[in-house]
Amino acid sequence: MKKLIVIAIALISIQAIAQTERRDRSERAQKMNNLSAEEMATLKTKKMTLFLDLNESQQKEVQKINLENATLRKTMMAQRKARRTNGTAQRPTKEERLKMENARLDHKIAMKAKMKNILNKEQYVKWEKAQLRMAAKRKDKYKGMKRKK
Repeated sequence: MKKLIVIAIALISIQAIAQTERRDRSERAQKMNNLSAEEMATLKTKKMTLFLDLNESQQKEVQKINLENATLRKTMMAQRKARRTNGTAQRPTKEERLKMENARLDHKIAMKAKMKNILNKEQYVKWEKAQLRMAAKRKDKYKGMKRKK
């Protein structure tokens, strides 16, 4: 009987910890959504400066790129939110998905080319490895999820 009580308490504790971590992540995401594009770009540039040891001219160029990306991301988020509130949020058609994926990949290719021009070889290799790690994390995060059809 004591073992069952201990097991029940352990399961309840694990569930409570998991809910707290999920809430912390969503609060962090909400705080990032409340930032302006300029603030998001500045934070990302500073993180990249620390990670890649960027000099002043590199920081200015990276800041421009990050500002463009943050502005684009904010615009897209606003469009998605508007579609949801209007009730016009529908799954994109096959052609629309293909178009969006091509646009995303074109943007990614352009980003890599810009970063290659700004960073030196060691910095670029380090940045590229970090990009691969983040992509792997994203893939693992969504791996277990299944889409409803």
